[in-house]
Amino acid sequence: MSDIPRTRFQKLRPYALLLALYASLATPSWAVPSFARQTGMACAACHTVYPELTPFGREFKLNGYVLDNMKQITGITTDARSTLSLNSIPPISMMLQISYTHTGAPLPDSALTGAQAKNGDVLFPQQASFFYAGKIADNLGAFVQLTYDGVADSFGFDNTDIRYARHVTLGSLDGNKNLVIGVTLNNNPTVQDPWNTTQAWGFPYSGSSVAPGPNASTKLDSGGIGQSAAGLGVYAWWHHSLYAELTLYSAALRGGAHPLDSTQAAVIHGVSPYWRLAYEYRWNRNSLMFGTYGIDAKMHPGAGHALQGPTDEYLDVAGDMQYQYIGENNIFTLMSTYIHENQTLNASVADGLAANDHNSLKTLKVVGEYYYQRMIGGAVGYFDTTGTQDALLYPAGAASGSFLNSPDSRGEIFEVNYLPWLNTKLQLQYVHYDRFNGGTSNYDLGPSAAPYGTTGYVAGRSASDNDTLYVLAWLNF
Repeated sequence: MSDIPRTRFQKLRPYALLLALYASLATPSWAVPSFARQTGMACAACHTVYPELTPFGREFKLNGYVLDNMKQITGITTDARSTLSLNSIPPISMMLQISYTHTGAPLPDSALTGAQAKNGDVLFPQQASFFYAGKIADNLGAFVQLTYDGVADSFGFDNTDIRYARHVTLGSLDGNKNLVIGVTLNNNPTVQDPWNTTQAWGFPYSGSSVAPGPNASTKLDSGGIGQSAAGLGVYAWWHHSLYAELTLYSAALRGGAHPLDSTQAAVIHGVSPYWRLAYEYRWNRNSLMFGTYGIDAKMHPGAGHALQGPTDEYLDVAGDMQYQYIGENNIFTLMSTYIHENQTLNASVADGLAANDHNSLKTLKVVGEYYYQRMIGGAVGYFDTTGTQDALLYPAGAASGSFLNSPDSRGEIFEVNYLPWLNTKLQLQYVHYDRFNGGTSNYDLGPSAAPYGTTGYVAGRSASDNDTLYVLAWLNF
């Protein structure tokens, strides 16, 4: 073989491997429609039911979102160096969510003592997003999301992941081993993760924006780092099996015509390392992953407190697993994650926001999903968060308070989905709470500055009063 054909083969070989993998796994997405337009493949190539990724979808993401089947606008120098490789049509798409929420009992009115809010809220939209999702240049791609929030009535950058990836072939050209080396620039720890066990793309993939939620979560489970951080990391993906990543995060300003200051909340101090290690084994139509991930974040509470002096430290260490079976008609997924968080709250204690110097939180999530012909199916999930009681961190209060000063919450999620088309999901979800903020009944009893009636105490609320019926129309186009 001459040198020229050999070089071309080396350049094309990674994409040939991806196409071969697709052919072996695809049957008759959230890559958004931008990816489908770019690759010329149906959503089912990358997704079981969006946003859950298939093995091919994980390969596509780890290889930088650059596989394409579109006419390119190209530039090349006299020495055959590529200076431009641009999709002739930009990979842009849109997502729209319209929802209805009904809770077990109405929530207290936010302005009038003793009154109740309306129970049954329609959000049109709950969320609307624009995406640039796909190739930027050779080896460089992005997933960039700009979102309108129907509750906050504002636009802002949502999950964003920009990555550069290169292939290194180890061994002979017959290729017994293959290595992908990549760089990720993102704004949310776990948004770059190729599995659906972590927070950014984890179950439940959608939920109500107006229903009450528990008063505590770990930093790697919706704990306030996402979209308020910027991370630059490196990763390696070896032989389609072993994944390792190290990303360093720093605070990133959002909003306000001024430097980062005390008006911001939960501000990262210095640099916070995030790590990820996972191993995936594939056979026939099955895949199984076991992994670990975590973050060590030093933060200032902010929100009216100066961003100087002592800090709070959050050390999250997690383990996760994911099993997938992707058949011609039947798809089954089982996922679980466990996060243990140690908190050293020097700044919060000094600022009068926490009573204990040291607290902990533990979160367990388990979910099983089944779909028939990618058209109809559903999921059953279980969640449990427990932790240290803290009178200042988890105070009593109407609806969102904790009479026992406890962060403990536990419940189940039941979901039925119908997809008349691969880019349209109609969802019925029910969230049931066995325990909410430490209690099953009267969990919010306690002194209140604005009590109901004249008793001097807020009215008791049961965990099941927060049970949530959620109906969603989720469109991608």
